[in-house]
Formats: sequence, structure tokens, C-alpha cells
Amino acid sequence: MALLLQLRTVTGLRGKADRIAKAVFRGLSFYTRVLENCEDEARFDETFRWPVASNIDGNEILEIQVFNYSKVFTNRLIGTFQMVLQKVVEEGQVEVTDTLIDDNNSAIQTSISIEIRYQALDGTVGAWNDKEFLETPSVHSEGDGRYPLETDSLLSSHRQGLDISPGKSNQQSAERSFRSKGKEKTKEHKAGKGVFSAMKLGKTRPSKDDHRKQDEPAVLEAEDLDRKALLRGLEPDTISLASVTAVTTNVSNKRSKPDIKMEPSAGRPMDYQVSITIIEARQLVGLNMDPVVCVEVGEEKKYTSMKESTNCPYYNEYFVFDFHVPPDVMFDKIIKLSVIHSKNLLRSGTLVGSFKMDVGTVYTQPEHQFYHKWAILSDPEDLTAGLKGYLKCDIAVVGKGDNIKTPHKANETEEDDIEGNLLLPDGVPPERQWARFYIKIYRAEGLPRMNTSIMANVKKALIGENKDLVDPYVQVVFAGQKGKTSIQKSSYEPLWNEQIIFTEMFPPLCKRIKIQIRDSDKVNDVAIGTHFIDLRKISNEGDKGFLPTFGPAWVNMYGSTRNYTLMDEHQELNEGLGEGVSFRARLLMSLAVEILDTTNPEINSSTEVQVEQATSVADQNCTGKMEEFFLFGAFLEATMIDRKIGDKPINFEVTIGNYGNQIDGMSKPILRRKKEGGDGNEEESELLQNSSEDEGDEDGEMVSVSSSQPMKPLVTDRNYFHLPYFEKKPCIYIKSWWQDQRRRLYNANIMDKIADKLEEGLNDVQEMIKTEKPHPERRLRGVLEELSSGCLHFVTLADKDQHHSSRTRLDRERLKSCMRELENMGQQATALRSQVKKNTMKDKLKLVQNFLQKLRFLADEPQHTIPDVFIWMLSNNKRIAYARVPSKDILYSIVDEEMGKECAKVKSIFLKLPGKRGFGPAGWTVQAKMEIYLWLGLNKQRKDFLSGLPCGFEEKKTARGQNLPSFPPISLLYTKKQVFQLRAHMYQARSLFAADSSGLSDPFARVFFISQSQCTEVLNETLCPTWDQLLVFDNVELYGEAHEMRDDPPIIVIEIYDQDTVGKADFMGRTFAKPVVKMSDEQYCPPRFPPQLEYYQIYRGNSTAGDLLAAFELLQIGPGGKSDLPPIDGPTDMDRGPILPVPLGIRPVLSKYRVEVLFWGLRDLKRVNLAQVDRPRVDIECAGKGVQSALIQNYKKNPNFSTLVKWFEVDLPENELLHPPLNIRVVDCRAFGRYTLVGSHAVSSLRKFIYRPPDKKAQHWNMTAKHLNGYLAMTNRAHRSRPTGEIVVNMEPEVPIKKMETMVKLEANSDAVVKVDVSEEEKERKKKKKKGGGGVGEEVEEEEPDDSMLDWWSKYFASIETMKEKLRQQEAAAAEAEEKEEMEMAEGKQVVNKRGSMAGKGSKAQAKNKEKSKAPKDDKKKKQQSAPELPEKKSKPRIDELKVFNKELETEFDNFEDWLHTFNLLRGKIGDNDDNATEEERIVGRFKGSICVYKMPLPDDITKEAGYDPNFGMFQGIPSNDPINVLVRVYVVRATDLHPADINGKADPYIAIKLGKTDIKDKENYISKQLNPVFGKSFDIEATFPMESMLTVAVYDWDLVGTDDLIGETKIDLENRYYSKHRATCGVSQNYSIHGYNTWRDPMKPSQILSKLCKDGKVDGPHYGPGGRVKVANRVFTGPTEIEDENGQKKQTDEHLALAVLRHWEDIPWAGCKLVPEHVETRPLLNPDKPGIEQGRLEMWVDMFPMDMPAPGPATDISPRKPKKYELRVIVWNTDEVILEDDDYFTGEKSSDIFVRGWLKGQQEDKQDTDVHYHSLTGEGNFNWRYIFPFDYLMAEEKIVISKKESMFSWDETEYKIPARLTLQVWDADHFSADDFLGAIELDLNRFPRGAKTSKQCSLEMVTNEAELPMISIFKQKRVKGWWPFVARDENDELEITGKVEAELHLLTAEEAEKSPAGLARNEPDPLEKPNRPDTSFIWFLNPLKSIKYLICTRYKWLIIKIVLALLLLVMVALFLYSMPGYMVKKLLGA
Repeated sequence: MALLLQLRTVTGLRGKADRIAKAVFRGLSFYTRVLENCEDEARFDETFRWPVASNIDGNEILEIQVFNYSKVFTNRLIGTFQMVLQKVVEEGQVEVTDTLIDDNNSAIQTSISIEIRYQALDGTVGAWNDKEFLETPSVHSEGDGRYPLETDSLLSSHRQGLDISPGKSNQQSAERSFRSKGKEKTKEHKAGKGVFSAMKLGKTRPSKDDHRKQDEPAVLEAEDLDRKALLRGLEPDTISLASVTAVTTNVSNKRSKPDIKMEPSAGRPMDYQVSITIIEARQLVGLNMDPVVCVEVGEEKKYTSMKESTNCPYYNEYFVFDFHVPPDVMFDKIIKLSVIHSKNLLRSGTLVGSFKMDVGTVYTQPEHQFYHKWAILSDPEDLTAGLKGYLKCDIAVVGKGDNIKTPHKANETEEDDIEGNLLLPDGVPPERQWARFYIKIYRAEGLPRMNTSIMANVKKALIGENKDLVDPYVQVVFAGQKGKTSIQKSSYEPLWNEQIIFTEMFPPLCKRIKIQIRDSDKVNDVAIGTHFIDLRKISNEGDKGFLPTFGPAWVNMYGSTRNYTLMDEHQELNEGLGEGVSFRARLLMSLAVEILDTTNPEINSSTEVQVEQATSVADQNCTGKMEEFFLFGAFLEATMIDRKIGDKPINFEVTIGNYGNQIDGMSKPILRRKKEGGDGNEEESELLQNSSEDEGDEDGEMVSVSSSQPMKPLVTDRNYFHLPYFEKKPCIYIKSWWQDQRRRLYNANIMDKIADKLEEGLNDVQEMIKTEKPHPERRLRGVLEELSSGCLHFVTLADKDQHHSSRTRLDRERLKSCMRELENMGQQATALRSQVKKNTMKDKLKLVQNFLQKLRFLADEPQHTIPDVFIWMLSNNKRIAYARVPSKDILYSIVDEEMGKECAKVKSIFLKLPGKRGFGPAGWTVQAKMEIYLWLGLNKQRKDFLSGLPCGFEEKKTARGQNLPSFPPISLLYTKKQVFQLRAHMYQARSLFAADSSGLSDPFARVFFISQSQCTEVLNETLCPTWDQLLVFDNVELYGEAHEMRDDPPIIVIEIYDQDTVGKADFMGRTFAKPVVKMSDEQYCPPRFPPQLEYYQIYRGNSTAGDLLAAFELLQIGPGGKSDLPPIDGPTDMDRGPILPVPLGIRPVLSKYRVEVLFWGLRDLKRVNLAQVDRPRVDIECAGKGVQSALIQNYKKNPNFSTLVKWFEVDLPENELLHPPLNIRVVDCRAFGRYTLVGSHAVSSLRKFIYRPPDKKAQHWNMTAKHLNGYLAMTNRAHRSRPTGEIVVNMEPEVPIKKMETMVKLEANSDAVVKVDVSEEEKERKKKKKKGGGGVGEEVEEEEPDDSMLDWWSKYFASIETMKEKLRQQEAAAAEAEEKEEMEMAEGKQVVNKRGSMAGKGSKAQAKNKEKSKAPKDDKKKKQQSAPELPEKKSKPRIDELKVFNKELETEFDNFEDWLHTFNLLRGKIGDNDDNATEEERIVGRFKGSICVYKMPLPDDITKEAGYDPNFGMFQGIPSNDPINVLVRVYVVRATDLHPADINGKADPYIAIKLGKTDIKDKENYISKQLNPVFGKSFDIEATFPMESMLTVAVYDWDLVGTDDLIGETKIDLENRYYSKHRATCGVSQNYSIHGYNTWRDPMKPSQILSKLCKDGKVDGPHYGPGGRVKVANRVFTGPTEIEDENGQKKQTDEHLALAVLRHWEDIPWAGCKLVPEHVETRPLLNPDKPGIEQGRLEMWVDMFPMDMPAPGPATDISPRKPKKYELRVIVWNTDEVILEDDDYFTGEKSSDIFVRGWLKGQQEDKQDTDVHYHSLTGEGNFNWRYIFPFDYLMAEEKIVISKKESMFSWDETEYKIPARLTLQVWDADHFSADDFLGAIELDLNRFPRGAKTSKQCSLEMVTNEAELPMISIFKQKRVKGWWPFVARDENDELEITGKVEAELHLLTAEEAEKSPAGLARNEPDPLEKPNRPDTSFIWFLNPLKSIKYLICTRYKWLIIKIVLALLLLVMVALFLYSMPGYMVKKLLGA
């Protein structure tokens, strides 16, 4: 949908002037270029295109205005032409010639000639034959006229050449072909601008001067723009610029851009290290458990130790897993942390809960790590249960070369906010729910044979039928679980209809689902193909997001080639590693997610994978309607075919799916394709058939031709063949049937194009920054405009497919979310545009880069449609090399924006080797370079498929049957050909790859163009060859129309090789270029000719390997032959024989420079060919000139040079970007005049060494300081142009103490220049006064630390606290600044971010402000008074601090290369695969020195300065380099995160230090089993610089048997530190004190240091004045003037003042620079065996003292603090409300036999039990029992230190640090069974709730609601008594209270405990009284009578009485019955 206007000519103009025209439609205006000096006719010949979103109405108007153009004033209107578009709408194409009308609406004699076309959306209007819109930045609607300036001032930025050239010759006459001649894109007209580019496909060359040629687009220079803007009253800050340096500028629309990087990086294994620290667990569910943590990464498992009887175990154990696998495999590995209860050797234990996440999630985190985060444990077996506890851990994943910044590990006392620090990526809610993932597998088709044909024949013989030879099933892997479908026997088209169900937490922390079709086999199953589904792409987490959903859709699988071999070398490709080289199969599947409602009782609570049947998919509606697609391809050129292939005939095969695959396509299914009328269900079954067999279909349809005819290759040169495709170009075409889901691809294409354009724009901006062109911010604004209009355009285009029928849910949701995202992005871009200013440029650029990533992410369509197209080169029917083209890139659409970016274009493709063969050097050689034209679209849209080919051909069809017109051609015969001459101006290359063992190369370049190639000469032994050679290619024949050649020349390939004496040349890199074309009818004159030299980036595989500086021109040889070509005017001195040098107009303009070299010395030279280097010399060479150093007579004795400075003069290009590199080579002079090369170094850019004399006009010293880059600082010219007026820097607090401290710390870039800094001692004094002088109702927190208590560690820990605090503030400030910025976006203010900073960060920031600092003094006073009064926080006790750098000191101070630079000397080849040879291994030594380059002659004032020594040139005032003796004092504080060296996952580290001949191994003081050892040691070494200047500090692992292993080491260059102006010999403290923990360490006092600095820097001062003032240069500092000695005596001193100056030395003009403060640096430990991966870090610092100065005092004592001995006495008085556990035997009554158990260090070590309170019936227990726990405690770290042997086999004790937690448990004693656990409480002795006063007030709150309760620390309170609750979890995992205990805690130091001893339990001394227990508590068998009495008396009294009475009665009855008869007898007998 677009309106096109071709503006041809304007005739009948008057006068002679510059003309310009403007066309307006719907408010969007386009400008033509400026035609200069036109007389009566202006030939514009330009085409404009307005993309329209809604149909054009017949009465809309198009307006064209013609102006006389003026650079300075506004343009003058000549006349206007307006046209109503009615006729255009009806007919679709109109040509008009008409007159213009002037302002008064009267016609004038000027007339205009135009042609207009219109194409409506529905295709109602005419035949449309448009091309893809240009991939140049000059696209459509740049906003809707919101920015008037953009379109008015950048006149030529919107233009587009439209080439509609139908290829079919018979249509040529019918359709007008309409073109513009000068489709030149915008250029910059400044000499030598566009110098760098990654790959300029002929970026138009900037012209030399400002004449512009007829057809040259006008570009306004930046200055004109500014002027123009001002005339309109706009500020230059709103100007935006469309593309200036577009990389593809004159690539018109016939060719697309080739990709320069060759090697696929996926699939190549890399080193990874996963390090996991398990710190502790909390709130584990379960009673009295013994937890162990199992850490599992991938297949590897490791376990922590077991902690006994605790629900919150503390481990602090560190695990490291090393892997060497490809990135994809690595990131899919699952990290699983599980807590297991009571595991031992015999049983595996029971799982408490687990947590899992994939490695990729960790790797995508900032810094690739989670630090101190809590993982939520859940039980996968029981979905209904809630959480099972928390596990605190650190997880980090490091790849090679990543470095991880660990936050500082000091005392970790942060408040444990578990909920706020969960181990989850940002944006994942903390309450994750269980969800079911339903993956439905419907069917697959197009499977390859997975069996050999022999097997098939055997089977056929045996069974008698020919079955399909594959038994497929599908396996799905997700989150560490696998599920598989059933196996379908013998089926190429298996039908499963099954669903696999995974149950997993949602959102899952695993990114990808892996779906694999496998072939089941008796022996082993193999993968047929693999597909990954990325969950982030099929779901959206936003508030309008959607759950993961997919399909039903077909996914295509790619892998190895289809011919089955038993040993498939590319099997890995089928597993999803690396890029597939062939189509394997496609699978219809879908995915849905359902969140489970876990409260539902019916739910199946298992998480096992389930497989069940599913309904089949109702086909048509969602997978799309079957359509017939047509793929056409033409091979225009096949060159650079690798000669290794052999000269058998070669042909090319193109396949899409299985269509076109001749060798191994599939046997055809029996079903014929139903005619269109049939039901659509079966037609798929033969969807993937191979229709290349020659069958004429019923309707006489065409047959597919999928491969070119085999041809014998011809020789190009010694490496390459080419195929003779001259005028006859072979074609292929394939028909295929696919579901029509083009809409998905169209949307992706639109987004891809927006992204490409954005990427190109960003490259432009970066290029402008890199080459320092003016106003890159304008280009960025232009980029943002393009982006916002592109986004809005997407929304309108995408909106119309809402009603598309066959869409899946994912299609609908994705469309909605893409539209939302893009609309949003468009708005953000518009908002950002207004904020882009010069100074915010960098940050905004980052934001825009995020847009780019987001666009690329959105454009990737997860639901595949048409498979990719593969192009294979076959030699003798064997597959050799391939290229893969995504089908969306060549898909046709009638809407331009939706068309694939390579559809109907000529694309250069480089074929590569398949699979692993393509890795490494083999993959870097091109297998073949092809120019291929591809078109893919619906068969019914086929008529345009030739439209993009170069014109001038006839089609050759197959002669068969009735020659139907619809047949595509099988070849194209070009009738038109043009002859050209190519001139390649090869000037020089730099930073090439070292290909020889000497560390140098012998490079030559080979230039390929079409089928010709030529080489430059070989230059020996250099990495920076200056060939200066012109290569001429004569009679280059190109086929096609002449004008197309001009806009679209083929690309030139340049390869760089290293010549070897034997064997073939080694490949060193490759780059591409496009020539500038001159047709025979054009003039050879500026601006296009002669072309400018440009840098082209050279690539070797994926990595860059240098730059080539060259220019290329392609000149048409006209009818007059070569005589018409411009002559080649080379330099006259032709001593180079037949070699032509680069001609004069092209080679750079040179001027005279002088290069001064400071030769200091050589260091660490390694042996050369086993011989030691003895007499080395350094040769410096630049642009053919050079200088040699003095010879070092005896390298061993003194490796420094005797002559320090030498110089040479050389002609260098004026343009600094073209400066050649400077080569440093070290040779060893052997006997008999032999020389051996030791090593070399190339300084690729001289820019940082160029000295620019200060500008006379700008008398601000800081201006020059900026340029000097450290020269002047070194050369100390102190007298020039100092700002006048003194600047007072007040260092003293105001006197009245009521005014709480006024500390105004301002960053140097704020306006105020006052630095008020309070001296620390003053503060302490003030505080003491304040505390003494009546605490105003404030609680006096911690007592002021007594100086005697403080030690170095106090200082260290205080500093770390400060560092952390500062980081927090910075984060907060950054966040705040962002918010502020968002608010101020509207107002467009600039935000100055004022952060409190200790001493302005670096001098650069301050330099900017020096001008402001000249404000008059009274102004300062005001500022000082108005300084805000900060209310004082209750601050921590004031301790002097040092600076803790969490990196090496070198990074902070720019490697201490302020005047002495270190150049690494390299030799040896660079390794071929990236893994082995790192630069480290190639270093053979280091050259120390410096370079200074300046233009001759220097201004006089420099040489005339006082004290100027001409011998030293620019290097004035450097110290002597004679040997010097130094005392080196190395302090090693501690190491963190060491890599474990022993099997048990620990190490026994000790320190080893090496400096020169001194080698200290501190082996006896190794620290057992510790990965975070605190060494706290200092070592003194005497050394002699320069011989011994490299200090190595290593950490070794001590082993009882065998040698000790190196864990890691760090190297420090002491010499650079020693000589640096930053004074790194001994750090400057914050304060000066002469006793105590902060004693001044340097033998020189601050005042001595200051006077020396002033003298060396030629600075006036220091002048000490009264009242605590000191003046240095023009700065005045104030500060305190007295000091206390040990006895408290006060003395006058200037030291504080001097120190104040030193701490702000960077503020001193000229000589100032930041001095190294007292510090601790953190250095990474590296191990040569594991290059690039950090093995831990070491905190340390180094002091150096020259031996000829007074000796320093004793070393500061930093030995680790000894833990302090304490004793904790716990008295358990009573318990109450303990739950009753036992039932009585007799009575069934509830009771408990209570006892209380307690421990501090661990249950094994020191548990103590009270006696048992038997038979408590009420839960009350009385104990009066005392526990005594002695322990060693580290106050600073708040940890208890225990030493114990780890196991019975351990050699020595290991020290553990555990948190101070007291555990009390209540138990029920049982005699025969195990005791029952009832409840417990854990009290952290540092912060636990205060006990309740009574049992009543003691509640569960005290445990659950810790946050709100007041917390106390036993270390402060010393004695606490109260009631605490015992808790346990009930069946529902709820916490419940199970008892209460009244206890008293009493803490004593060991000394106090000795003075007042107490007995254990109730023993002497200080015994406790016996508890008053009721008697019942005695057990019946201990005291049976009592029990009986109790039983009888109380409960059963009446029962017993009744029983006794009854018994008596019974007895009486019995007696009665017994005696009755006798009695009766007696009576009867009367006895």
C-alpha cells in the first residue's frame, strides 16, 4: 500500500541557481537533493514513496513546490504544483506535465514533469511491480511532521531509488520501467570521515572537497544545520539526522548484505564453572531433624556435612563444578538443591524439600550470579503442602573470560530479610504455584530412513513386504524430567495423539522444553531431530500477559543429512547442538499450561510425568489451509570453490523440506494428491513427498527442477576454482505444499526490518563517536525518529490481520503483545528523542540498544511454518558444503514491509562445511561463494518472481509438451554485458593475526572479484603491512544493465594470508568491500572520485583479526576502450618494478611528525630457542622510519637502557585515524653479528601518545590538560596560564558544637568548590564533649571505643561497612536520578547528580570544573554558610578508615602508566581454536618505556622553559633508571572463595611469595580445610629494581603427601607503582597520628612528602600561614594544627595541614593527580591451567620504602584477631505449659517427664541436660539447673570459633566459624523407648527477643513476629532473665507453642568467670537451691510406698473402701457357706 511519485524534470526555469523541490502528501514532506548551478532545466529524476495505511480518497491532494536553494537564508519559492488524485486512484498510474503557479495563483512558464503510481491494499488498482523497500536508512514516514526541522533541514535524507525492471523481455515494452539515475545516498563531505566500519559495502566515499556533482545528494554540513536552525529559532539540540554513514549506502535494492562472520559459534564446547555456596537453612519443616543438603548440577551430586538435631542448620560450605560443554547444553543443565533428613551410609534419608532452576537462569542474572539469596524449598511429592523451609545460598556460573564481582564478604550481619531476598529472578512472584504442562504430540511426517537399504532388502526377503524403516517415538525433557510417547512401529508418518503431562512450579525456573523425535532400536535409540521451545517466547509475564501456550502447530526439525549411515558423524546435530544442515522431519504438537488449585481434594498430588491419550487435532482451522508454494532460484555466480574438493563435476541442489531432495528424499506414499475438491485431510499425508521425479501431472503442470546441471570447475588460482556461469545462469524451481501461515512470518519480517534499520542506525552512531564526527547525538535522534515511526507503522499493518481464520491462541496473544510492546516502544523512542543531548548521549545509546534486543526477541516466531531452504554443493554426487536460508527471508508479499529481506534480491552466500567440520581453521576457508537469487511465494502470486534479477536476459525454458507460458525458465541467457576495470588500492593493514612462531606474519592480500583474483606482494615479518599497491583487474565482464551495475556492483572479497616457505599459505582473515562505480558517461571528479581510503574490519571465524585500509573503484570501459579511463598517476620514484603504488589522489596527505621514544628497560624476557637473552636491543619502527635503542650489555645484571630518550622524524598522514601502527621489536644480539627476534609488539593506535600543544586562544589550563593525556603532567610545565585568585578549601569544622557537623561533600562536577571535611580527631573530641556535656535525653549507645581496644581490624571492618554503605547509596542515588530524570523529561532539564564522595572521584571530573572555581571569594563564603545542616545520625563510633578497593589497584589508577608504559612482547602463533593459546602464553617479556608523537615544529615556549633539558625532549623530569634498593613489605589480609583443591571440597591454603631470587613459602602456617582463610600476615623482602620488580603472591594448597597444588596466583608490577606519580609506594592515610592503631606508616611525614611533590612538580608552596592555613599554588587549605602524643600532651604541628593537601592533591593545577590512599586491594587469583577463570580472590596491599631513606617503623600488626574467650551461664529455672505426652499405666492420665536440653556449639560437642522432672501433670517443671558453655568468640564477625577434627581420619583440627545461637529443647523422658522431642527455641545471642516478664505474657509472637519486637544482644546486656516459648510444628506444618521456659542467661568473659566461678547443675561453687517439686514426681518403683499412698489416699479411696467391704462380705459369705454344713451336723447330731 503506497503512493509513488517520480519527479523527473522541471523546465523553463529563469536565471542560474541551486534548485530544490519538496513534495507533500498527507502532511509528510520529502525533499529532493540540491541541484547546483542549474540554468533552465533541473533534472531531478527522483522517486518518493509514501506508505499509506488507509486507502487514498479521490479528492486528496499531492503538492510539489520548487525552490531556489540558499545555504544561509530561507529558500525562495519559484512555484507550486497541486494535483487532485482522483485519476490516480482510478487508473493506478498517471504521467503529467504541467505548469507551476506562483504565490498569486497565476501560471508561470516553468513546467514540471512527473509520474505517479498508486497501489491499494486490496490489489484493486493496476499491476503492482514494486521492489522491496531499500534497506537504507532512507525509508518512509519519518514521523508525521512532528519535527519540522528533521524534514526541512536534512534535505536529502528521504529518498529512495525505485527500480522496477521486469526481467521478462516481452513485457519490457508493455510496462514502463521507471528509474532514477542518481540513486546516490547521502554523503558527508568532510575529508577522511567514514573511516571505520565493520563492513562497508561500499559506504559512499566522502569527497575531498566541497564541489558537488550534478547527481549528488546535498548534505548540509553540521554548521549549516546549526545556522539554519538558528534562523528558524530552533535550538540545535533538537536537530536530528537521518542516515549519514549508512553502512550499505549505495547498495540499491537488487542485492542484500552478506554476512561476514563465518563460523557458527553454537555447538562448540567451552569451559564453565558453577560455584555454589550453601550458607544455611531456616524454618525446615519436621521435628528434630538431622539435615544434609544435596547439591546437584546436571548429573553431578555433592553433599554438605550433616548437622544434628536442628531446624536451622548453618553450613557455609562451598562447592565447585567444572564443565567443558557447549553453551546450549550448559544452560539447559538443572541445578537442584535438596534438603535431606537423616541420611547416612546405610540409608538415603527422606527428602524434606527441593528447589530447581536451570543454569541459564543464573547466567542471565546480572554478574551471572545470585548472592546471598534464599531458595524456597517445596516437596515435589506433595503438591498440597506449603513451603518446606528456606535455604540460603550463593550460586554463580562463570564462563571463560567472565569475571564475577563478588560483593564484599566481610562480617555478614545484614538483617536476614528472607522474603526480600528470595532466590528468584526479577519479575518472578515469590508465591509460585504448581502447574500442569500438557504437551500434546499429534503426528509427524517426512521422517528419514533410519536403517540401511541392505537391512531393508533382508527384511523384504524375510517378511515379503517393504515397511518404512523407522520406529519413531517422541521424548520430551523439561526441568530435569523426561516423558515419552509410545513407539509407532515402521512408520514415516507416525500418528500418536498422546499427551505428556509435567507438573512443575509456575513460573518455572527452567527456560526450555526439549522435544525430540527418536528412533527406537534394539541396540540404542538415536535422535532423529530435536526442537527446543523457549518458554519466554510463548508466554508473557506482564499484567496483560498470558500463560505459555503453543499450537497446535508444526515444528520443523533439522539435523544431519538424510542419507543413513551407521556412524553418523553429525549425530550431534540431531541432538540439537549446532546448526542443522538438513531437514529431518516435522512434528505437529501443542502445549498448554493449567495452574493447579492445590486446595482441591481430588487432585493427584504426584509430580511424576504422565502420558495419556489425547484427541486428534481438528486440522484446517488452526494449522492453516494447505497452499501450493513456489520457490525459484537462479545461480548467478559460483566462485571461490575450495580446491581441496577436487575437479569432479559440481552441481548445486536446493531443497525446502523434503521437496527437491534428490539423493535422499523419501519414497512416495501410495496416496495420490486429491484434487482441490477432495477433503483436505489426506493431502498432508504426502505433503513431504519428493516431487522431483519426472511425472507430468494431470493438468500438464510443471515439474520441479531442484538442482543445477553438473559442471567441471575451472581454476581461479592456487586455492580456488570457479564454475563457468558466464552469460548462461542456471535456475531451479520447486513446488511444495504447506499450510498457509505466512502471516506469522510477515509480522516477524516487519519487526526484523525495524530492528535491522535500528541496528544500522546504532552502528552509524557508534561509528560517528569512534571517528569523532560532529553531532552523533543528532544521528541518534534520527534513529529514534525512524524507530518510532517504524513501530507505529507496525501497529497499523499488524492490526489488519486480527480476523485471520487459522490462528492459534499463541498467534492472537503474541500479536496483541507485540502490538502493545511496539506501540510502547514507539512512544518511549519519541520521549527519548527529546532527551538526547550531547552529554546524555552514552546512557541513551544503551537504552536504545535494549530496544534492539527486545525487537530481535519479539521478531523470533516460535511456531514454525515453512521449513528453511538449504543449498547444498555436490561434487560427484557427494554433499560437500551447504548454506541455510530462513524461509521468511525470501518470502514474498505484496506489502513491502512484510516481504522477506532477501526476497527477489541477489544475495552473496558463503557455503560452509557441515557440523563439527566447520569449527576451527577448516571452517574459516570459504567452501564456495555464490551469488544466488531466491523467490518464495504462493504459486498464484508467481508472476513477479523474476522482477528482482539484474535486467537484460532471455529466459530459456524446457522444451517439452505444449510450451505453456507459465513454465519457469531452467536458465537465463544474458544478452547485455558490460566491461569494467577494477582498481583495488591496497594501502595497508594493521593488527593482523600472528601466524608464525616468531609472533609475526608474512602477510599478503588476495583480492577476488567475480572469477578473477590477484595478490599483493608479500611483506616479511610484520603484523602491520603497508603494501601501498594498486591491483588492476582488466576486462571484468558483468552481465546486466549498465545503470544497475552503477548502483549495485558485486562485492569484492579480500583474504589475507601468511606466506610460508614450505607448504601452502595460512589463512589469516577475510573482509568484504563494495567498489565505487564510475560509468563511462560520468566524469572522474569529486565528490565521488577519487575514492577515499577506508578501514574494513577483518574477520577470522567469529573473531576480529585486524583492519584493512583500502579503496576500490570499478570503472566502465566505454566504447573508446581503455584510453578513456582516468590515468593512474603514481608517485614518480618507480624503484618497485612492476608493482604500482596507490595513486596520489587516494593515498593519504602526509606531514612531518617527530616521534620521541623513552627507552626504560626490558623485563621478564623468556628464553629464545633454549638460549637465554643476554644482549637485547629494541628497534622501533613506524611508517618505514625508526630508531634503535642502546644495547643492554648484560641483561642479567641490569635490564635498563643507558640512553633514555631517542627520536626520529617520519611522515605521517594528517588524518590521525589513518596513522600507521608503531612496531616495537626486541632482538638479541648474539656472537658473530647474528640477531634473533625475541618478541614484538604493535601499538595499533598512536592517538593516546600524540601531544597537542596547548591552544593559545583558550587560556584555561584544563583545556590542554584534557588533551595532554598525561604528558604535561609528566613534563610539569608549571608556568602557563594559571587561573588567578586563591581558592580556599576549608578542612576544619566550625567551632560551635550546637551546629551538628556540617559536612558538605560535593562531587567535583557540582558548582560549589568548597570541600568541607571534618578532621576525624576533631569529631571524636566533639563527640566526647557532647556526651560529657549532658546527654540531651538521648540514650548513650555503645561506649566510645577505647583506643587501646581498637586495632587494624577495627579499621578494616569499619571501612568495609562504609564501602557497603556507599554502594547502597550509589544504587539508591542512581535509582533516584532515574526517577528524577523521568519526571524532568518533560521539562528537559539536565540533572546534576550530587553524591557524597570521599575524595572527588578522579581528576577528570574535576578538571571540568576548574573554570568555575574562579568565582570570587565572597561568593564562597555565602555558599559555605548556606551549606545545608545535616542533622547528625546517631553515628557509629568514629574509627579511622582506609579504602577497600574491590578490584586491583591498577584498574583504579590506570595501570600506573601515567608516564611509564608497559608493552607486552609477543611471539608464537595465535592458537587456532580459541581455547588453547591465550595472549598470556604468547607473552615473552615486557618493554617499558613511552612514546610521544608531535607535529613539527613545536611551539617555542615549551623549549624555552626554565630547566628544559633538550636530551629529554618531551620527557622532562623523569627519574634516573639506575638500579635502586627497595624494602618491599607485602601485607596479605585474607583470601575468599578459593577453588577447592582436595577431594573433600576444601583446601588447606598457605601463602607463597616470590620476588626476584627471594622465595618465601609460609608452609608451616597453612590453614586447615578453609576456603575463606584469614592470613593476616606481613612479609618484608629486600629487592633491587629493575632486576626484581615482578611480585608474585600465590596461594598453595598444603598436602600431607605429594606436592602442594597451586590454587591461584596474582602478579604485581612493583616498578610501575614505585615510579608512578600517584605515589603508590605507601598509601596516604586519612589522618595523621603518631601512636595507636592508626600510626603513620611512611618514614616521610606528610609535610616532607608535600614539599617534595611541590618541588618535583614545580608548584609554588607549601606556605603555612597562621590560623591553620596552608597555601599551595593558588589553593588555600585549612585544618587543625595540633596533635596529641601517647601521654595526651598537645603539640603544634603542620602535618594535618600537609595531609589535607595530599588528600586533595588532584585539585592542584598542572601537577595534581590523585594519590593512592591507605588501602586494601582485592586481586583475583588465576591459575595458568584454567586460564580466564577466577580461582578466588586475595585481599592485600604492598608498601615500598627506598633503602637510601630513613628506615620505616615496624610493620603494622594485622595478625588475625584471636577469638575472645567467654563463658555463657544459662540457668533453667522453670518450665510451664509443656504439652503432656505420656498416658499413665494405671489411670490413662496425661503427664510428662520433662527435662530440658541445651547447647551452643553443636549437639555433639556440648549438649547439656537438666535432671528429669517426673510425672508433671500440669506441664510445670522446676529445675534450678545451670548449664555452663565456655566458647571462643570473634566480636567483629559475630561468629563462634570451634576447632575439631573433621573425622577420625583427619590429620589435624579444622577451624569452623558458626553463628552464636543458643538452642534450648524440651523433651519427654522415656525409659524403654527413645525420648520424645516436644519443642525448641533458638536464640541468636546477637539479636533475640527480650524474655517475657511472666509466663502469661510469653506467646508465639515472640518467635513468629521477630521483626516488630525489640531485640537485645547478650554481648551488650550481659545478663537477661525471662520467659521464652518452646515451639514445634503440628501435622499441618503450622507452628504451635509446646511449652514455656523461664531461663536466665549470663555472659562473662573468661577473666570474670575465673573470678566468680559457678558450678554445673546445682553444684558448688555458688550452688542453686533444690527445686521444690511435688512428691508425685517420683516414680513408683523408685518409691513404691509413696506411690501407693498417693494412689490409695487420693484417688481410689472410696473405691478401695467399697472393694474392702465387698471382700469382707464375700469372705463372710464364704466362711458361712464353708462352716455351715459342719455346724448343721453338729447341731443335728447334737455333738
